[in-house]
Amino acid sequence: MDAPAPDALVCSARGCRAPAEWALRWNNPRLHEAARRKTWLACADHRTSLGDFLDVRGFLREVVPVAGSPTLEA
Repeated sequence: MDAPAPDALVCSARGCRAPAEWALRWNNPRLHEAARRKTWLACADHRTSLGDFLDVRGFLREVVPVAGSPTLEA
């Protein structure tokens, strides 16, 4: 696989350099105000595993395509 362009959005999974297709919007209610959203990016292969990690902890708020995501905050 070719390396992504320096400004390309890439998957947040450890060691993955694939282009991001999904924005997993989350917050930790014990640390963040209710309206705040943090974002992990995911490729098609890691969308489920990253989403499950956040969901089990009660952090996952929404999953949207990167193209339709509001301003990203990592």
